[in-house]
Amino acid sequence: METTRRTLLRGFGAAAVSAFGFLPAARVLAAPVFRDYPFQLGVAAGDPAPDGFVIWTRLATQPLEIDYGLPAAAIEVNWEVAADDRFREVVQTGTALARPELGHSVHVEVGGLQPNRPYWYRFTSGRERSLWGRAMTLPAPGQPLDRVRFGVAGCQHYEQGYYTAHRHLAAEEPDFVFCYGDYIYEGRSNRVWNGGEMGPLENVRQYEGDELYTLGDYRRRYAQTKMDTDLQAAHAAAPWFMTWDDHEIDNNWVGDIDQDGTPPAIFALRKQSAMQAYYENMPLRASSMPAGTRMQLYRQARYGDLLDLNLLDTRQYRSDQPCDDRWGVPCEAIDRRDAVVLGGAQEEWLMGRLRASDARWQVLAQQIMMMDLDRTPGDPRTENLDSWAGYREPRRRLLEAVREQGRGNVVVLTGDEHQNYAGELHVDGKAPGPRPIATEFVATSITSGGNGVDQRGDTVAIQQENPQLKWHNAQRGYVMCEVTPDLWTTKFRTIDSVTDRGGEIRTRMTMTVENGRPESLAEA
Repeated sequence: METTRRTLLRGFGAAAVSAFGFLPAARVLAAPVFRDYPFQLGVAAGDPAPDGFVIWTRLATQPLEIDYGLPAAAIEVNWEVAADDRFREVVQTGTALARPELGHSVHVEVGGLQPNRPYWYRFTSGRERSLWGRAMTLPAPGQPLDRVRFGVAGCQHYEQGYYTAHRHLAAEEPDFVFCYGDYIYEGRSNRVWNGGEMGPLENVRQYEGDELYTLGDYRRRYAQTKMDTDLQAAHAAAPWFMTWDDHEIDNNWVGDIDQDGTPPAIFALRKQSAMQAYYENMPLRASSMPAGTRMQLYRQARYGDLLDLNLLDTRQYRSDQPCDDRWGVPCEAIDRRDAVVLGGAQEEWLMGRLRASDARWQVLAQQIMMMDLDRTPGDPRTENLDSWAGYREPRRRLLEAVREQGRGNVVVLTGDEHQNYAGELHVDGKAPGPRPIATEFVATSITSGGNGVDQRGDTVAIQQENPQLKWHNAQRGYVMCEVTPDLWTTKFRTIDSVTDRGGEIRTRMTMTVENGRPESLAEA
């Protein structure tokens, strides 16, 4: 394909502009003077590769105003990447344009770096400078590795708690963070929410505004969320692999369907706004830039010879939840043969990646629980219809493919449930085979659900009905995984309070899986 000035500028980064000597378009502020600090939303890195990563920021001097305090003009932002945190050895520099069409966000795809080492980055615009962030490049393809250590986090309802867990996650300095979704919540601001067994609870802080529908709505919600300095610390500590779940758009949405029966053509307008805002606020590559109501989020990252990270999208291509997505109601439609979770193209892509991989561990990093737990003790059996258990045929197809390919080291990483779980995966959890096919670890929420309890009474009863579920906990926090050639170790890190600042972190449980033995899942 012919390389043109237009296609180069679409990369949004300095390489396209400075390397070829092109001048920016008209209406560019090359040396702006800001009324207030423009880097209030922090910095972030994401999607690392062996030779680089994406670095991100978004300019906003009045983040919660309609135009977030900036003019309708592109603004030059300078960036630099260094081999040390004092920026004594700067290895890459450039200039990018923060364009109003993209909410004055900047996504720079940095390349030419060394594999498997840390770098530090920062931005300047006019006389203003951002704080710095740290990112790790991936190891070279096939490079022998002794260890990789990473975090799993998500479900961070701003109103229901403080992000203290993110500050603790930052202190762990992981190689990367997998965010499974629900970065924001789309509902209107509420002072009180239903805490279930805990009764009515008052939110510790409140969102600005009503339910999200327009691009401006979503932009302000991300801005309010990203102004939290604990969240900024977690982004600045390590590169993140971003995926979404439902609340980035609308609760329990799938495909072209929302939960309210909105006509698909109308819901598409909301999806377009939500997807654009998601891209604007995440450290994603240009390959994930939305096109209409579609956004490419499934992808793979390879950590030498040790681990293949397969990032999945379980929302965008899924068929509608069976039986109106009702909870605790028997549902024959879970056996529909035409149901899909990943969609045809993504499922084929995943199967091909699993077949081709020679890594020691395969990871399915996704959003919704794969364990088919019976959610109501006794008869009749019921499932969470917004999980893989509500889609029995695609679930069976995936697990049987994993088993037939002889992959004894498949680990599924999940969120969404607002609880910690560790368990085994069988084609039918009520009639398990002689050995599990894979292991699943479900990470609890950062804040969603409030403080929670150590173990919920209803989940204790569920475990008694489901022998494949080995452990559970209902506090807030995140998961840390340490992977070596011989052992997978998962630490469930829980915080004692999210309704007060300064909550203390501890390791509530450590679970291990031995190489080639998914049945070895056990407490350590």
